[in-house]
Amino acid sequence: MSDLPIRRNTILLAASLAANSGMLQLSAAVASLTLVAVVGIEGLLGLGPAIVLASGALAALPAGRAMDRLGRVPVLAAGYAIGAAGCGLAAAGSALDAAPLVLPGFAMVGAASGIALLARTAAGDMYPPERRARGIALVLFGAVFGAILGPTVFAPLLSGRELTGESLAVLWAAAAGIELVGMALVLAIRPDPRRIAELIHAGGEPAPASPVPLLEIVRRPGVITALVAAQASFAVMVGVMMLTGSVVVDHHRHAGHHVFPIIAAHVVGMYALVIVVGDLIDRIGRRPALAGGLVLMAAACASLLWIESVAAVAAALFALGLGWNFSFVAATAELADRSHVSERGRLLGFNDLLAGMTGAGLVLLGGVALDVLGVTALAIGATALVGGPAAWILARRPGLPANTPRVQPAAER
Repeated sequence: MSDLPIRRNTILLAASLAANSGMLQLSAAVASLTLVAVVGIEGLLGLGPAIVLASGALAALPAGRAMDRLGRVPVLAAGYAIGAAGCGLAAAGSALDAAPLVLPGFAMVGAASGIALLARTAAGDMYPPERRARGIALVLFGAVFGAILGPTVFAPLLSGRELTGESLAVLWAAAAGIELVGMALVLAIRPDPRRIAELIHAGGEPAPASPVPLLEIVRRPGVITALVAAQASFAVMVGVMMLTGSVVVDHHRHAGHHVFPIIAAHVVGMYALVIVVGDLIDRIGRRPALAGGLVLMAAACASLLWIESVAAVAAALFALGLGWNFSFVAATAELADRSHVSERGRLLGFNDLLAGMTGAGLVLLGGVALDVLGVTALAIGATALVGGPAAWILARRPGLPANTPRVQPAAER
């Protein structure tokens, strides 16, 4: 199978995730500020990010099912098209102070982000189990370049300007163009990664004759542990990230444009070391990586109790991103190990549905907590949400080897 364009497809997937990462940075930095600027109600601080997260979660499962039926490329390309349209609506709504445009725009932005994150399904398709965490890491590494977009594109557009609807509209319009670039990159992928998976495993056990119920897949050894870790790590990571703009700009009284270097530091933490992390996960196993990442995230969230400077908050969010890197990549690799190519999109989509809805709830409640109680409530709540699952995973007996009826085991987890 050396003639398969796995390296080329990996690069294209990684580049498309760079575009999504840029748009995600903008959403994390100004979604809450955009909605407050349009409706003028501080108590709705968490509503904008919550809409983004909830719509991404709700899109994940049907998108995963569609990937299993239609292939990875058509669904990913449709996601980027939806994202471009959503950013356009957010831009128009910001410029016109029209919440009826901003709200559906945020929903489309969230759906696009949820679909784009399923690119890791395609990554899992193209690599065997013993190299799967590294393959997923190579695709996720593309998001590092998206971290450059915040400081270099969005920050100059906002620097020296007040956070008005008009200034925010410019940012959302720029994000729409970035999403179109991501769509073009996805459409260049040939053949579809689902087809590559079928060719790689052509000599192995055939696909099931009929779809296996999702509940049966979830009951396989190791799946519940991976789902818990993925849900906790993603929900807390994205929840804290989405509210960072409010913490920095509102509560600590820093200039608005400082939020972009902070978010960039977070994205770098999420992805800059992801290749090294992927190799390490393949060596040490999934379970230590799941728990270790959650512990690091707990420490980062707890530090928000006493830090205030831009540099300190950036360092904390870097650590938060790095902890997510370990937990989420390990969980994704474990879920891919436990599923056949015809089930993988559905299982990962279900995982993202759970994680995204938890994240949306955290952002919505966190926004209210920030408005009423301050940063302390957010820091304590986030620490508990990742610290609890870490303790549970460490207390559990080691699971069985990654050995399902259809997947060649990589190593004992």
